[in-house]
Amino acid sequence: MADKNDSDKKPIIIKKYANRRLYNTATSSYVTLDHLSQMVKDGTEFVVRDAKSGDDITRSVLTHIIVEEESKGQNLLPISFLRHLISFYGDSLQSLVPRYLDYSMQSFARNQEQMRHYMQDAMDPFGQFEEMGNQNMALFENAMKMFTPFYGKEEEGGEGAAAPKNQQSETPIDELRSKLDKIQNQLDKLTRTPD
Repeated sequence: MADKNDSDKKPIIIKKYANRRLYNTATSSYVTLDHLSQMVKDGTEFVVRDAKSGDDITRSVLTHIIVEEESKGQNLLPISFLRHLISFYGDSLQSLVPRYLDYSMQSFARNQEQMRHYMQDAMDPFGQFEEMGNQNMALFENAMKMFTPFYGKEEEGGEGAAAPKNQQSETPIDELRSKLDKIQNQLDKLTRTPD
């Protein structure tokens, strides 16, 4: 996590010369698009300026990096996405697209650790199934509470009294069977016709 001093730092200035060479003013050395790509991955902020005019050309250089990565076979942008993106140029919604894409990518970046966790779980599906089973059991128990009006309110010593709390050896399946038996008993009592 970046500390406050990192966020207060000014971005590194990269100068682009007419011969297409890129010069990193922080390291006093020439760099390539691959270097700039790595700087992005490392979270290093930089601005690319035209060496002659001083214009900010960061957007076109970053776009060039994307084109280079795509040409190497790093196909990150689906063709349908590119077609949609092109179709928005000149559209009345064009001004909304950058904000929407920026927000979407920020959300994706915030959730990337959770997504990596899900991807790791996909490699070990049994752990994920166990967790899902536990969640389903909890949901089922909550549903049973709604359908059983006297759940948890049985009087002590009565016919439908709850099992003693010290029986910790019961598994969730045993508890579920016990609850289903209680429900069946209550239904039997309700449907019994008087003799």
